[in-house]
Amino acid sequence: MSITLDKSIKLGLIGDNITSSKSPRLHRTAGQLAGLEVSYDRLIPKDLGLSFEETFAQARATGFSGINVTYPYKEVAAKMVSIPDDKVAAIGAVNTVVFEKDSPKGFNTDYSGFKRAYRNVIGDIPPGTVCLIGSGGVGKAIAFALADLGADVLRLVDLNPDQAAALADALRPASARTRVETGTDAVAAAQGANGIVNCTPLGMVGIGGIPLPKAALTGADWCFDAVYTPVETEFLQDAADAGLKIITGYELFFAQGIDAWQIFTGRQINHDALRKAISGEPS
Repeated sequence: MSITLDKSIKLGLIGDNITSSKSPRLHRTAGQLAGLEVSYDRLIPKDLGLSFEETFAQARATGFSGINVTYPYKEVAAKMVSIPDDKVAAIGAVNTVVFEKDSPKGFNTDYSGFKRAYRNVIGDIPPGTVCLIGSGGVGKAIAFALADLGADVLRLVDLNPDQAAALADALRPASARTRVETGTDAVAAAQGANGIVNCTPLGMVGIGGIPLPKAALTGADWCFDAVYTPVETEFLQDAADAGLKIITGYELFFAQGIDAWQIFTGRQINHDALRKAISGEPS
């Protein structure tokens, strides 16, 4: 699945709090490396005076070939597209949309990208028991990815118990070997866990905070933070101090960006060249 291209492509990102997003830099640079003219705009509904649905419709009507979708709209977007992959349909959240003539098609490169990022950093070691905090759009994708990676137990933590329960109900038939538990107490869920995962916006520029106190990280082996602006969140600094192996949100950002680029264009890109080209550059 990819957009039919000439030499130019118009892309964008819809989300809140995305002024620091590096997605424009990634896709524009990928375009340069691939010999394509790529525009990539940040579309913030509240700044446009529009709802998400209106922003989505406007992008489709004004010549965007595709869009990425980020917090807090991934689950809303899933209801507005057709989803060709059954696993992504079960996740119920999309972050990549292609505007095809018949209907928009939705994909989830958080799901595929996390598996790539996990293997790049951790290797073939299964995730073990994982405390996953936040069961919204990105949390759903990461939970399904962790099940695919062979997690023994997923402890889903959310202040909204109904949201965690809904994710558990979606996961169980799709991942028979993984035991799924739910709760609202992150500290309790972290006890004895091999992996600690933050899928909340806590720690993001403009939001701040941490999903878990530092003392609760002791004894875990690895952690992941979906936040990548900043890359070194307080949560990851605490985890590094506690000796955990770190998967940064930037690793997911890069991996999901590569997968989204492939969906948008069908063009192969040199991953190392792209990483080097965007490293340390402004968004």
